[in-house]
Amino acid sequence: MDFNIRAYEQKDREPLLKILKQNVPLHFAELEVADFNNYLDEYVECYFVVESGITLIGAGGINLDKENNNAKISWDFISPDYQGKGIGSKLLKYRINIIQSMPDIKQIIVRTSQTAYQFYQKNGFVLEKVEKNYWADGFDLYYMTYFNSLVIRK
Repeated sequence: MDFNIRAYEQKDREPLLKILKQNVPLHFAELEVADFNNYLDEYVECYFVVESGITLIGAGGINLDKENNNAKISWDFISPDYQGKGIGSKLLKYRINIIQSMPDIKQIIVRTSQTAYQFYQKNGFVLEKVEKNYWADGFDLYYMTYFNSLVIRK
């Protein structure tokens, strides 16, 4: 399947909200839709969309914690119609490659839930801790670090 990864643009907002809502309640709680809206308004640093032709099919971002030299994988989701086709893995690797080119970043973190942690685990992330009902009732925090990012850079 051919698809393209590109930088997020304001015109992508409504199609992405629609895709996120397609992932409620399986992967996201309903209240997280408002959180994502707020993220797009206030916290977008490096955010990317995946498109097949002219159709948006997913997105994912990077947020930097320069004080602690960390990068966080943020707000990943793929349209249910396109899940299981390797698109999420390619989007994740795309962002990991960007992060690894940043000389000051020492660790890559993802904060996810029990519905997606195995995806990150098979892509090189290690589970560090679990916090029950963190995102919403029934949606636990799975705090994970990227194994390959644990190497100290000089």
